[in-house]
Amino acid sequence: MKLNRMNVIVTVLSVGSIFAALGYTASKLPPAPNKKPPVTEAQVKPQENVAPATLLPQVGVVLATGEAYQAEVIGFGEAKPRFELTLSAEVSGKVILIDRQFESGQVIKKGTVLGKINDTSYQQALTQAQTDVAQAELDLLEEQREGEQAKAEWLRSGLSGEPASPLVLRTPQLAQATAALDNAKLALKKAKQDLAYTQITAPFDALVVSRDVQPGSYVQTGTLLGTLYSVAEVEVSVPLSEQQWQTLPAFDNAELAKTPWGVTVESADGLKQWRGYIERVEQHLTQTSRQRSLIVVVDNPLEQQSDLYPGTFVKTRINGQSIDNLWQLPSSSISQQGDIWFVDDNGLLAKSAANIAFEKGGFVYVTPMTNKQDMPAKMQIVKRPLSSFKVGTKVLAKVEV
Repeated sequence: MKLNRMNVIVTVLSVGSIFAALGYTASKLPPAPNKKPPVTEAQVKPQENVAPATLLPQVGVVLATGEAYQAEVIGFGEAKPRFELTLSAEVSGKVILIDRQFESGQVIKKGTVLGKINDTSYQQALTQAQTDVAQAELDLLEEQREGEQAKAEWLRSGLSGEPASPLVLRTPQLAQATAALDNAKLALKKAKQDLAYTQITAPFDALVVSRDVQPGSYVQTGTLLGTLYSVAEVEVSVPLSEQQWQTLPAFDNAELAKTPWGVTVESADGLKQWRGYIERVEQHLTQTSRQRSLIVVVDNPLEQQSDLYPGTFVKTRINGQSIDNLWQLPSSSISQQGDIWFVDDNGLLAKSAANIAFEKGGFVYVTPMTNKQDMPAKMQIVKRPLSSFKVGTKVLAKVEV
């Protein structure tokens, strides 16, 4: 079959148009990037054996050297009055007067009359005792006279030797009259004392903590009237561990009585301070803590610039003796497990149990590790150890101030 001439011409023109379009599109595309030559094995191998320093974990360290430091012992305790008195009635009767000072919070002087018990019966008892004493004195005088008369009659009788009975010279009668007078005087003394006890008085300078009677109350001997705390001084019992005792001098109570050892007493929040002293040390261990305590005293606690109230929980700072060869480290250098982490001569992490002698001013003072025979003069102690640390890890130590 013969092709139509017109169809052939159309086909040729179409093919030419397609090739022209492809050529135009290829001219607009960006040129292909140049390929790098392949890396040889000789170029890769040296880089695999190099560990750049920048890839090592960096830890901050402080340089520790053994020096002498004065120990400081921190203890805690409660400020308590030296005397805590439960004031009781000495005689029975009706309370007819309560003084305005006999109220909680009042500070009273020794001898202050706090109240009064009806004393009518005690006045009568005193009068009777005085009468009994006068009668006993009269009886004694009469007995002495009768004894002298009996002795004179015995001498006039002309009899030799001693009478057959002491009754002849009235010796027993005289002894009885003398004893009766002594008893009457003691009864008078008691009557005066009972009368004095009808006045409720403070036995020492005191803080009134509570009052337990009212005007009109009837009290018996021993009835609770109130509670008083002495205000001349407060005591703080400070229990210490055996390690803390070793950093203090060997205190002797006789020496402390002559030369008290100064102590700084602080409030729990550290905002208030008082000056105290060690008055004595206890010579026994408590059954609860199995520790021995020292007694710190603060004089005139309610006359300080900031009052120290009984019952206040306080912190005591006690200067101890100077201890040689200690490391001064920041408190942060002790891990939660109580270890010290350090960087050895090979740049590897290591650790040792911390033997803390004492703490002071944000620092801990540690006894150097004795198991390191080749320990350098300055140890690189990690300032802030992490819980993720592992012994033997290669690190880059950076000294911090």
